[in-house]
Amino acid sequence: MESEQTNRSTRSTGRRAVLGAAVLGAGGAVLGLPGAARAAGTRTAAYGGGGLKSLPKPTIIGHRGTSGYRPEHTFGSYDLALELGADIVEAGDLVPTKDGHLVCRHEPEIGGTTDVASHPEFADRKRTKLLDGVSTTGWFTEDFTLAELRTLRAVERIPANRPHNTLYNGRWPIPTFEEVLQWQDRRTRELGRQVWIYPELKHPTYFRKLGLGLEERVAKILHKYGKDGRNSPVILQSFEPTSIQRMNRLVDNPLVVLLSSADSRPYDFVDTGDPRTTADLVTPKGLREIAGYAQGIGPTLDLVIPKKSDGTLGTPTTLVADAHKVGLVLHPYTMRNENPFLPAEYRKGSAPDAYGDAFGAFRTYFATGIDGVFTDNADTALLARADFLGG
Repeated sequence: MESEQTNRSTRSTGRRAVLGAAVLGAGGAVLGLPGAARAAGTRTAAYGGGGLKSLPKPTIIGHRGTSGYRPEHTFGSYDLALELGADIVEAGDLVPTKDGHLVCRHEPEIGGTTDVASHPEFADRKRTKLLDGVSTTGWFTEDFTLAELRTLRAVERIPANRPHNTLYNGRWPIPTFEEVLQWQDRRTRELGRQVWIYPELKHPTYFRKLGLGLEERVAKILHKYGKDGRNSPVILQSFEPTSIQRMNRLVDNPLVVLLSSADSRPYDFVDTGDPRTTADLVTPKGLREIAGYAQGIGPTLDLVIPKKSDGTLGTPTTLVADAHKVGLVLHPYTMRNENPFLPAEYRKGSAPDAYGDAFGAFRTYFATGIDGVFTDNADTALLARADFLGG
């Protein structure tokens, strides 16, 4: 990591100043880019592009679309998120195919999110692999060409919690990243407002070792569509800090480091022998380092308000104030309406598919000063925001 920071030090100072302006709401078209990119920048400005600070707060981010109501990472899920009013759509989690295309799946293992198991022609593709050090059995995107993946259809990932979503099993195919960018432009024109997306680079170290590096592929596609500028309505995120550092050298998009539980270690740290944990990254020193190459963090909600041993909420940490002090925005994850995903005091009964008091939970998290939140239920989140801002 030290050498990576040294290699980019000359560019970093200027780029941080430019991106700082974007975070503070600087508007206008993206300048100094090829014709197609300049045109895209102009379109962004015309529809109100102006950096992260141009977004409403708390920002409502449709997690994998609106996966509380439709199978995740489908255009059905993405479209409904927009129709419900989400400020940003997390479209999508990016993983590569065997022939190098980027597609949107929560994980490279697709046994739980597609109907691949019902395709006898792919029975021999089932594998057991080490995914970030964890033995994982199933079907993996890197073992399929794009043409083969196009024969599959998406299904609900957690049917026990969302049996109603199984109604839509098989309705939508797997989107590609290019299709998402085309969808973003089309929906922006149709709605007359800028549609924002929030793609995640999944398991970058794992895929780089397979010769399927994500960062260069993402940067190439963003450049092709003129969406690699500082005011681009495309926020990039990853759980691996070195992946975000790599993206920092390739594009000028807003960048976010995702943070898991305090005792976890990003897999790129594990791979390189970096002993630090997430707990080290959320210290003032760790946050200052992140602010040198990213504009935000995406912590788990438990890093904002830890849970007690009984599952109820404890005392908020200083993470929000510490992150804001170094200029980082916070978009924690993930709020869901169903009982099992809520803090214990907000559950109603024990049914795994029943809704608890999500409004109460939203109110408590918003009160910490977070800048936004990922949610599977954008409509609930928007009502909760209105309640919160209305006092």
